[in-house]
Amino acid sequence: MFNKVLIANRGEIALRIHRACREMGIKTVAIHSTADVDAMHVRMADESICVGPASATNSYLSIPNIISACEISGAEAIHPGYGFLSENARFVQVVEDHDITFIGPSAEHIQLMGDKITAKDTMKNLGVPCVPGSDGGVPTLEDAIRIGDEIGFPLIVKATAGGGGRGMKLAKTREDLETAFQTARSESKAAFGNDEVYLERYLQKPRHIEIQVFGDGKGNAVHFGERDCSLQRRHQKVLEEAPSPAMDHETRARIGQICADAVARIGYSGAGTIEFLYEDGEFYFIEMNTRLQVEHPVTEAVYGVDLVMEQLRVAAGLPMTVTQEDLVPNGHAIECRINAEKLPNFQPSPGKVNTYYAPGGLGVRMDSALYDGYSIPPHYDSLIGKLIVHGKDRNMAIARLDRALSELIVDGIETTTPLFHALLEEPDIQRGDYNIHWLEKWLDKNT
Repeated sequence: MFNKVLIANRGEIALRIHRACREMGIKTVAIHSTADVDAMHVRMADESICVGPASATNSYLSIPNIISACEISGAEAIHPGYGFLSENARFVQVVEDHDITFIGPSAEHIQLMGDKITAKDTMKNLGVPCVPGSDGGVPTLEDAIRIGDEIGFPLIVKATAGGGGRGMKLAKTREDLETAFQTARSESKAAFGNDEVYLERYLQKPRHIEIQVFGDGKGNAVHFGERDCSLQRRHQKVLEEAPSPAMDHETRARIGQICADAVARIGYSGAGTIEFLYEDGEFYFIEMNTRLQVEHPVTEAVYGVDLVMEQLRVAAGLPMTVTQEDLVPNGHAIECRINAEKLPNFQPSPGKVNTYYAPGGLGVRMDSALYDGYSIPPHYDSLIGKLIVHGKDRNMAIARLDRALSELIVDGIETTTPLFHALLEEPDIQRGDYNIHWLEKWLDKNT
């Protein structure tokens, strides 16, 4: 096992990784920008090194500075968390070239899944169900019209190198296709320097279901069931739960095994998430995230496994601590992403936290790096905490979440906490009857 790990991230995820390392007897090195000198992950780590100014480009995204921090501290491995460099294949290659272990999949697998067309082709060949669409990029409008007629409308035009909803346009009819095609290409060129797009059938009322997989890099893999991440705003997840209210045990076992078999066949190492749209009992592959997910705690709550510890073990060449037979779901878990944003327009709300009180009690977990007097910098993502609850069933989890939200205090800034109070009063949410369009429509009516 490693003696010392450098955590190439900040905020709650950096603190989360530190805790797992500490419980395993591993020393940690925190990197930070000048804006994060007083951050909790810096205070908690065994060592800390400043890697640049406030700008993420010159600090948390600076590969030379992070490698230097690793060499100065003597860290043997780097954990990237999520975001920043966690899915940067070039970073992984540089890390390995310096004889440092990257705690995550190989550069090859990150690159393979980083291009959406290549990822889709790979998954299709591995037996993973995919959305009907074009075979690769679509170079011309004439090609788009021909393919659109074949797969049917409505369809969606997507950037090959896209992400976060950019370079993505809906064509409800054949007549809409020209505008959608040209606009998606223009947006993709501006955002990613690549105007290649592809086409997929547009599903009317799908849920967003993701399967947590884990491989040992030696041809063995397991799945940890699914998470339902259908409550989204602008393609960004807001609330996640496990298991999904829309799935039964047989469906879960079937799609989970398909995903585990797929990553086992490519020799995948570490944590990964295979994301689907799910409609009328059918799964359609979207993408694979080759990293730890923001919402991993709901899976940990339901399966009783520390996924970061498993990442550390596998990266160190040790076997996983669980087999598929060990992984039996227990109860229900829900996670709310608490952002420093002002409702109703979700404007960023950085500033000083005068008072912070985390909810507690049975089945309640608060992942956050806040503390009294901490000043949230304006330079990074607005996520300031994740409230996770676990109960024996979904009704218990909802009741526990309602209670925990009422205990949470973050004074001095605006947060999205009131949104979750309102959502829990909605009958659709209480029944688990929602899809990926539900929240946007609800916000349009209620803000």
